Amino acid sequence: MRFGIRHIRHFTAVAEELHFRRAAERLNMAQPALSRSIKHLEGQIGVQLLERTNRSVSLTKAGEVFLEGCHSMLANMEGAVTQARKASIGEIGHLVIGYTDFAISGALPQILQDFRQRYPGITVEPIHHVTMRQLEGLESEKLDFGFITGPFDRPGYHGVVVQDDAYVVIFYEGHPLAKKKSVTLSELADEPFVLGSPNDWQHFHDHLNRHCRAAGFVPKMVQQAYNSEGIFGLIACEMGITVHTECAYNYVRKGLVVRPIRGLDETLKTMAVWKDNERSPARRVFADFLLEQAGGS
Repeated sequence: MRFGIRHIRHFTAVAEELHFRRAAERLNMAQPALSRSIKHLEGQIGVQLLERTNRSVSLTKAGEVFLEGCHSMLANMEGAVTQARKASIGEIGHLVIGYTDFAISGALPQILQDFRQRYPGITVEPIHHVTMRQLEGLESEKLDFGFITGPFDRPGYHGVVVQDDAYVVIFYEGHPLAKKKSVTLSELADEPFVLGSPNDWQHFHDHLNRHCRAAGFVPKMVQQAYNSEGIFGLIACEMGITVHTECAYNYVRKGLVVRPIRGLDETLKTMAVWKDNERSPARRVFADFLLEQAGGS
């Protein structure tokens, strides 16, 4: 059938006005051209849509049914245009965001909550990955953004610090050092450590080992786990202690004790990072949001 959206608009105007002259004025077109358009539409559909007399115009039964469909189609078309415009400026879209244990127990929930309130048309899919896996996902563009353990500076990427945590020690309740208000790293020299697996937690281990060496020892790892929850569970079993960050206060389990570390002033930074490309408007919107948040912090 050879008719288009203009024929639908012409018919809708006539059907609503039930008057060719008024419909032509509404459409800002000549009345004869409007009459030809309606005849063409009826010819293509193969049914009569309008009853015409010298004095009146009315809808046939087929015309009434067709008008309902025209209203629905025009509404859908306008909705599609609106959505396309929103997509072009990044008001709708989908983002896949990686995060570490440190990020999800710290700044990330509030960041995503604030972003979704401002841009409800952009859906967010958070995926837990350690820093190394996130960097691989960003490179292959399986991830749009990563919330990783910093520092991070690589050509072709942008990044902002979203979280800055002091280091803490986590003991089980019965541990002798748990009675103290704070401890030094050197006091942990002979302690058994429960840590994330070296391959997955490589970035954190690099920081921890450097600090422990400065205190005169290398951590003695006796157990390892994939994530913080597993680490805390093993400590609750009294298998050792760990060094974590102060975000642990947000979700450490019953039976554990968190203590600050005296004399260790350096902090662990969590960074939001993304690849330097602008193929996705939604990416640009989230990147601008992160930069705005970092500038206001």
